[in-house]
Amino acid sequence: MEVLVKAEPEPIKLNIERTALIVVDMQNAFCRKGGMFDVMGSLDEAKVKRVIETDKKVIEASRRKGIKVIYLRMTYRPDLSNAGGPQSPNYWKELGLVANRKQPEKKGRFLISGTWDWEIVDELRPQLEDIVVDKNRYSGFANTELDVILRTKNIKYLVFLGLTTNVCVESTLRDAYFHEYFPVLVSDGCGNMGPDFTQEATIWNVSKVFGWVTTSGNLIKALT
Repeated sequence: MEVLVKAEPEPIKLNIERTALIVVDMQNAFCRKGGMFDVMGSLDEAKVKRVIETDKKVIEASRRKGIKVIYLRMTYRPDLSNAGGPQSPNYWKELGLVANRKQPEKKGRFLISGTWDWEIVDELRPQLEDIVVDKNRYSGFANTELDVILRTKNIKYLVFLGLTTNVCVESTLRDAYFHEYFPVLVSDGCGNMGPDFTQEATIWNVSKVFGWVTTSGNLIKALT
């Protein structure tokens, strides 16, 4: 079954049986008071609330249509053995690792597997039929089984939601393009980190170079 989704720069036709919804990093760390973003002073509660409400609608519409839902979750082992170490740029730049170094009294709290910070928010909790892929880099394709899972499921079209637009969402979407998937960004289903122009820049990058951009309203309309 195929649906035509209104998008930029042109409509895109999705084969439902070969489409997956990729929900990126909708975790307590990035969404909740007391989470990593809040402790670092980066939490925009109004923005996160809007993204959660939008994502919930898109996820529910996708499940009703039979689209596979795949969650990405940023996380590290408790001993940080998959973080990269000082020889890795990830060690110096990834926000969770930076936060752990700057606030050693909170070491082991940010993005560590099994902690509250690591969990996906209750409103978007995965269901039994969903797939959760833990990742330790901004891109969901780096050091994970995501590509194998998608190819096993015969997926070709990826629809992206989540946080943050200009970091983990865009990183994964770009890699999807390089792996020969057709990426579609749901612009209002994502939230950026930093100035507003970073959201606009990712939307421009995707629509002009890496894929297609739609809205939650256009996608849900196509799915119903």
